[in-house]
Amino acid sequence: MRVIRTDKWLLDAYDQPLELCEKLKHLFDEDVSAGEIHQHLIVHGMYREPLKNGDELIKELQKRRIWQIVQQEAKELQKEWNGPVIPIFILPADTNNRKLRHEQNGKSGLSFPDKLFLFVSEMNTEKEIRALLTHEYNHICRLSKYSKKEAEYTLLDTVILEGLAENAVRERFGDQYTAQWTAYYSNTQLERICMNLILPNRNTPKSGRKHAQLLYGFGFFPKMAGYCAGYHLVKNYMSKENVPSQDLLGVKSEQIIEKTDEA
Repeated sequence: MRVIRTDKWLLDAYDQPLELCEKLKHLFDEDVSAGEIHQHLIVHGMYREPLKNGDELIKELQKRRIWQIVQQEAKELQKEWNGPVIPIFILPADTNNRKLRHEQNGKSGLSFPDKLFLFVSEMNTEKEIRALLTHEYNHICRLSKYSKKEAEYTLLDTVILEGLAENAVRERFGDQYTAQWTAYYSNTQLERICMNLILPNRNTPKSGRKHAQLLYGFGFFPKMAGYCAGYHLVKNYMSKENVPSQDLLGVKSEQIIEKTDEA
């Protein structure tokens, strides 16, 4: 695993995020600009505008050895899950984003099949950052082991993807380090969400508008409906089959639902 020393990049060009994104261009399609990369990362949690104390933040994260901690945790996860070796980039989160602060404690992540981004802030503890890495790297392992192209994912595939990742966090760090959304609904409410919303729309393609609506709970749908349903479905499967989340990385999404329906 390679944790890129973005702290050195940031100390040189924290106030020039486009310059930082120029360093990432070789990881994306040739026709993608640094500006487009920056905008995409912003959507997923990267800082939008430099803060006055930006250098102090980077030095504080260095003092706390965040790059080394992520390197060690990533190495352990890669070995435990037999996952791919990918580059990991740590960048400051957008602490001016109220939703990010309140719902995710000022942290976020973004996974691609061949790279991973962690967006963190001074408010995050070491365990929170390790839990964030666990969630995001679990996505990469699922993408590499599940015999289906990501472009062909349906709502069910995405829901199970998210459910697997957060159950991996629960296994490694306990309920207290899982995302807030895992406690939004009771089991009865989750069963209704699964049966009335997620399963009837399980084949909705990733490109479809309804996919995002159900996954995040936009409009009149329950908040984070797909995420919560995925966590519930995977957790139930793990309990009934007495298996760890690691054993499910290559299991078909439909199989998890079939086992759930048998109960």
